[in-house]
Amino acid sequence: MLIFLTLVALVAGFVAYHFWSKRQARLTLLATSLTEEQRHFLDTQVPIVHKLPKDLRTKLEGKINLFLDQVDFVGCDGLEVTEDMQVSIAAQACLLVVNSDLWYDNLTTILIYPSAFKSKQRRHSGYVVTEKEIVRTGESWNRGPVILSWAHSQRGALNDHDGQNVVFHEFAHQIDDLSGSTNGVPLLSDGQSFAEWETAFLNAYEAHVHAVETGRSTVIDPYGAEGHEEFFAVSVEVFFERPKALKQSDPPVYEQLSKLFQLDPAQWR
Repeated sequence: MLIFLTLVALVAGFVAYHFWSKRQARLTLLATSLTEEQRHFLDTQVPIVHKLPKDLRTKLEGKINLFLDQVDFVGCDGLEVTEDMQVSIAAQACLLVVNSDLWYDNLTTILIYPSAFKSKQRRHSGYVVTEKEIVRTGESWNRGPVILSWAHSQRGALNDHDGQNVVFHEFAHQIDDLSGSTNGVPLLSDGQSFAEWETAFLNAYEAHVHAVETGRSTVIDPYGAEGHEEFFAVSVEVFFERPKALKQSDPPVYEQLSKLFQLDPAQWR
């Protein structure tokens, strides 16, 4: 009996030490700054980072380091992944979670293609299943991986005011998936009302679909009419890149995203 209890205590101690050391490593990464070279790269290649208030910039650097430690980047179609590519994608992904407790817990791999890539899409209609190839610039799978076109990721990072960013889009899907399904309703922040979220997004989605169907221009990309999950993802793109326009055109959507991410990018310089 004594031997058994000793073994139980040893196992419990080992498990406790494992979680403690893992937590300490996480805290160390979150407190680690980027190098001057990395900072200069972000200022020139991911200019939206330069708009952040100083306290958020410090948080972002720590989360970038945590992200880079967690995720493996894999080049496809002969692409050689560089440190700059990794830092660019990590910065864009971490901007979404820079000031909240949201994190990409299930993500371990990012696949990067040189440019747009082909993907097979299946559709079910009763017992009939159709499959076709489509060209994509990004994909987000449940529990990972994320697949990105580097050409479009780089272009989206450089142009931070057109409301289109493939990295923001695919990582919005990753955040959406944290709830257990990708349906346009992510895990909300503490104190955030599901009823208010539902009202804001359902009303905005229906109005958006009607606008797209009638040929009217919209601040949110027309692709959002494809479904609630796509409407959420393109809304996130606009929230970060054209926040003032979104706040003016869809105030309830802006308010809910501001509560979700605990950010107010309309006030950034």
